[in-house]
Amino acid sequence: MIYTYVIKSRKDGKWYAGSTNDLRKRFNDHNRGQVFSTKGRRPFELIYYEACLDDHDARVREKYLKSGPGKRYLKNRLKRSLSLTG
Repeated sequence: MIYTYVIKSRKDGKWYAGSTNDLRKRFNDHNRGQVFSTKGRRPFELIYYEACLDDHDARVREKYLKSGPGKRYLKNRLKRSLSLTG
């Protein structure tokens, strides 16, 4: 499985979307500061993920979630859980 995921920085509240074949390892990499693009924004919480069978499908979905319509989709999809976490 290839996972498309969204993490939220507890430091600045910003989101980061990515994809990986090992979600646990990648999430831990983000929190250990081993991912250049998120290094200064630790710690993170995992707020969303999806599983795909195909790498290309996961990357297309990642690109969508990073777009304006994708961000709106996530905010609408996660409206209740985001209001609980702040």
